Amino acid sequence: MFQEIVARIQQKHRTITYPDGAPPPLPDRLRGRPVVEPARCVKGCHACEAACPTGALSAATPETLDLGKCLFCPECAAACPHQAISYSANYQLAARERADLVVPREREMIDLKRAALDGALRKLLGRSLKLRQVSAGGCNACEADCNVLTTVGWDLSRFGIQFVASPRHADGLLVTGPVSQNMALALKKTYDALSDPRIVIAVGACAISGGVFAGSSEVGDGASSVVPVDLYIPGCPPHPLTILDGLLRLIGRISS
Repeated sequence: MFQEIVARIQQKHRTITYPDGAPPPLPDRLRGRPVVEPARCVKGCHACEAACPTGALSAATPETLDLGKCLFCPECAAACPHQAISYSANYQLAARERADLVVPREREMIDLKRAALDGALRKLLGRSLKLRQVSAGGCNACEADCNVLTTVGWDLSRFGIQFVASPRHADGLLVTGPVSQNMALALKKTYDALSDPRIVIAVGACAISGGVFAGSSEVGDGASSVVPVDLYIPGCPPHPLTILDGLLRLIGRISS
């Protein structure tokens, strides 16, 4: 027992200091925001567009990347014969408006300042945000990364953000999955059980656009097909730091 106590003391404080301090080290294999180098991109090639499983890349003018559809898979980069596509370590991807996720291919950043709630709603919520998580037909990868935020290493509750058992106790919903037909009514009833004003956060490509299931008769192409969405957090699944960054921007904890 004494050895365990000594080992725990030597471990020191394990909770990340973000956003007051630097973000935690990210693995080299992390695929953050995709970046296209225009100088290497050959006009008329379209190899990346053909390889994309969700149609996130568009060759229309202007050429765009839809982060809400992007799976952050390596298919486009592998298909490009000119090595014009790479993945940055940029984890700051959340947006309030769906249209803000459709960006020019060469732009690495999105307008993060638009991710915050309006001042009146932030004042009403204060320093607290209670969320009911709804898994609407997903694979549980996004749910797993949301759960990571509740561990001692991340300690989401220190920001006043907590997952609760009932929508009656919640300020909003955090939705994952493409919203299958079997979950559409459950999601709508859970949303209706919230008190006004209500917040909905769509986490992951499936919840934003339907992901790989988009267009299927068995899903509703994301949460916005059933309920209004206030924050979109892209990824498949999003890294826990991406989710945390989006939530903190939503409540105004981060503004830059």
